[in-house]
Amino acid sequence: MTTSCGNLIWNHKGQAMVTAGRGCNPYESLYIYYLEGLPNKEEEHGLGPDFLGNWVEGESSFLFFSRPSKETVQIILDSDERLRLIDEFHFTHEQWMGGAITANRLSRFLIVPPWDDQNSGNGEIKMLLDPGVVFGTLLHPTTRHCLLGLLEMSGALSCSRVLDLGTGTGILAIGAALLGATSVLAVDTNPLAVRTAARNVKLNGLAHAVTVMEGRAEDFMDYPFDLLIANIHYKVILALVKKKGVLQKKSFILSGLMRSQARDIKREFSRLPVEITQEWDHDMIWHTIMGRMSLR
Repeated sequence: MTTSCGNLIWNHKGQAMVTAGRGCNPYESLYIYYLEGLPNKEEEHGLGPDFLGNWVEGESSFLFFSRPSKETVQIILDSDERLRLIDEFHFTHEQWMGGAITANRLSRFLIVPPWDDQNSGNGEIKMLLDPGVVFGTLLHPTTRHCLLGLLEMSGALSCSRVLDLGTGTGILAIGAALLGATSVLAVDTNPLAVRTAARNVKLNGLAHAVTVMEGRAEDFMDYPFDLLIANIHYKVILALVKKKGVLQKKSFILSGLMRSQARDIKREFSRLPVEITQEWDHDMIWHTIMGRMSLR
């Protein structure tokens, strides 16, 4: 499929690929079909070149297309009685993502979508990031705060092992690798996020340092990592902290927390050998906590 900005090519793995075209977002409009049930991989692969991916929520699917595709969706509905169309939506990509996807600077980081040809300046760390329809860009304050946390501890990241829970686009895992981490495991429960993050890892030439896996955060806490990054749901973070799993790591960055939730997490930490080294908040709403094990 060719857009006014470039090309979207459907690859053999059923994944939308952005190719030629500079200066504007090639995704343009998004047509979303909300289904009860989960199509199998063969059904997804047959959805054609306008299919961008399937956002899975429990036993529901949100099929994303770059053009109106109800007839295409109807084909799999007719062939699979497990599936039922619940609703359909149309958004611009900017509406869905909460803002325009353009080159953005955050301290030493320059985050650039692959359709933008902006070059990095002196001392800047350039990251290519194609979000597709997955969240995890500089548009959200929790992502910005986590990247700032990585920059704060950049001196300690060299040769370190990092676990990134709720990786989304892979932005934090990639940021850690660009700052010197030699082994990064990026985890997400959403298969579309996993595919998107894996593509971004390859875009940055970091497949040797970053591994992307699908799974639940709770299932990865026994991995021997030096830094834990978790920008995920509060209930999952609270459960991890109460199990003291975070103490298996030397350092941590926890985010995605509202004010009362951050207060609850700090209350749990007050009972544990943990030192909070820095905190960020956005309008007293979104909170990020950075800390490490304490020797006390």
